[in-house]
Amino acid sequence: MSDVAAAAVHEPALGFWRGYVFSVDHKTIGKQYLAMAMVMALLGGATAYVMRWQLAWPDTAVPLAGWLPEQMAYQGIIDPAFYNQLVTMHGTIMIFFVAMPLLLGAFGNFLVPLMVGAPDMAFPRLNMLSFWTFFVASVVLLTSFVVPAGAASGGWTMYPPLSARASYTGVEWGINLWLIAVALEFASFLMGGINLVVTTINLRAPGLSFFRLPLMVWMELIAAILFLLSVGPLIAGVLMLFLDRVAGASFFVPQEGDPLLWQHLFWFFGHPEVYVLLLPGVGAVLEILPVFSRKPVFGYRPIVWSTIVAGVLSFVVWAHHMFISGIDPRLASPFSVTTILISVPFAIILFAMIATLWRGAISFATPMLWAIGFIATFLIGGLTGIYVGAAALDIYFHDTYFVVAHFHYALFPSVIFGGFAGLYFWYPKMFGRMLSERLGQLHFWLTFVTFNAVFLPMFALGFGGHMRRIADPTAYTFLQPLMPLHRAATWATIALLLSQLPFLVNFLVSLRRGPIAGANPWRAATLEWSAASPPPHGNFAVLPTVYRGPYEYSAPGAPDDVCPQDAPPSTREVRAS
Repeated sequence: MSDVAAAAVHEPALGFWRGYVFSVDHKTIGKQYLAMAMVMALLGGATAYVMRWQLAWPDTAVPLAGWLPEQMAYQGIIDPAFYNQLVTMHGTIMIFFVAMPLLLGAFGNFLVPLMVGAPDMAFPRLNMLSFWTFFVASVVLLTSFVVPAGAASGGWTMYPPLSARASYTGVEWGINLWLIAVALEFASFLMGGINLVVTTINLRAPGLSFFRLPLMVWMELIAAILFLLSVGPLIAGVLMLFLDRVAGASFFVPQEGDPLLWQHLFWFFGHPEVYVLLLPGVGAVLEILPVFSRKPVFGYRPIVWSTIVAGVLSFVVWAHHMFISGIDPRLASPFSVTTILISVPFAIILFAMIATLWRGAISFATPMLWAIGFIATFLIGGLTGIYVGAAALDIYFHDTYFVVAHFHYALFPSVIFGGFAGLYFWYPKMFGRMLSERLGQLHFWLTFVTFNAVFLPMFALGFGGHMRRIADPTAYTFLQPLMPLHRAATWATIALLLSQLPFLVNFLVSLRRGPIAGANPWRAATLEWSAASPPPHGNFAVLPTVYRGPYEYSAPGAPDDVCPQDAPPSTREVRAS
């Protein structure tokens, strides 16, 4: 055990500021990331509401319009420029400022030290700096809404030439602040990623070999490595784009530089980033399935190797985002092949999930419902990804609502279904209280039904040739027959946003009134359930020793249907072995 980790066990309780605000405790920092992710999710949801209302009823005033600055109103409807800002900020907030802090920041920080039997992260002060850098990045991003000309409006991918020179769109500090915020956020998760990798490798409990690690730890570890290896080129690209805008450089200006260079830099990071967001959600589901089916995960080692293979392949698929951007057509076939090939390891993982359920003693507690919902929705995202990964089809689907639907079916399951599965599962460990099952199940069914009602119609919109990122579909004659689908998706969006109220009520009320949770309310086997709920400073009174793998359920010869990782082998187990 490192000196830092040893000191964490014996460090005395701290005051309010050091204990809850500028804390170095990984659990508190994880909760801080969770709080920020929830706040940003509310803002991201508000942008979605305004966009959907604009698309469904472009000739009416948005109900929120009275709260918006005067320059954001245009002949009774949302200004098309403001619509572009909403598109940009919705994607940026949900991907970089909701998904990453929830899945890597909150789950990674809170769970990884507990699951590997460590008292804290390897670098606690760096961990604190990581969160506060992210906090500053969030403030900078939101500040862009109030600067002259408003927030960034170049799309969440910020393609040049639209974003390359301020003179193209006026004095637009929104894009400059967007670039600063994204650079700070990347710096934050570079610090966090280093901490996750070092903690997992160096602070594992005695007996916890790599192939005894819980799959959640494997997913967080591989996601952190993917982020560390892929983000460097985009940080350089952000700096170059910033120089183009404020210093007259010409890296991406068409007359002097190469706009396509930004796309290469962005998507070389952007596609591994998809798996950075996906893998922790997959890990949460893989932790939940064996607990509520009371049997081991099917194919533990194939899952690990499939994840590693998918991580490697994620670096050679980025140009499928650029099939119609003017790149050499001879590159289309290799990138189509790698794109379709990367579906194989995820197919193995999904089949392993289904096989884990087969003949299990399944109980449909709220975390299990979210886990099964993940499987159902992610299958649609994966299958539709094969279509847009084929160059011949992507030529027609690209920049239509088919891609919008596919993208949400790829990320919504991991971020929302996987995220809520993890929150309902680990809430007792985080806060020492149980959530209401009735409200949890109501929340699941409302979200599952309304999510599909929002995005299934968008596949039909895409088949109808509906373009992305236009503020008024009624301006195009051939799109007018599709307006009923837009309106149906908008009503479903409003219902989807309202469906989150049971969760907010459940989350907040249960903090004080929820039933007290024991150390292991789900009767799970991994190490975090051996600590108290919530864990004290330093996590464990005595650092654990690991004797077995993480999913020993209903094992032959065992005295119970669960064998915790840190429980010494019983006489019957020794005889059976």
